Amino acid sequence: MSTLIETLEPPVAERELTYAEAIREAMAQAIEADPRVFLLGEDVGVYGGAFGVSGDLVHRFGTERVIDTPISELGMAGVAVGAAITGMRPILEIQFSDFVTLAMEQIVNQAAKIRFM
Repeated sequence: MSTLIETLEPPVAERELTYAEAIREAMAQAIEADPRVFLLGEDVGVYGGAFGVSGDLVHRFGTERVIDTPISELGMAGVAVGAAITGMRPILEIQFSDFVTLAMEQIVNQAAKIRFM
């Protein structure tokens, strides 16, 4: 007689990933699967991101899909919002959570109201 635990075991082998590796892999899968997906943020290109999360994605997908931006969270969020409105699927990396509030103008005052304009 099988137990419930035996029945629920995953069909594939387990593997251990760090959070950074899991995020990088998920971004790579999304970029590969959909030509509308792209990554943008400070130092996400050749440098690989502030914490190395984007790693080698720029070498795999090129500078049109992995885009280094200037240090402007408001500007990056505006680009991401505008791209999303036109049907693109941006992934925006903001290096530190302290600076997310700088992007709130674009998210709260622009993106949230765009359908009413």
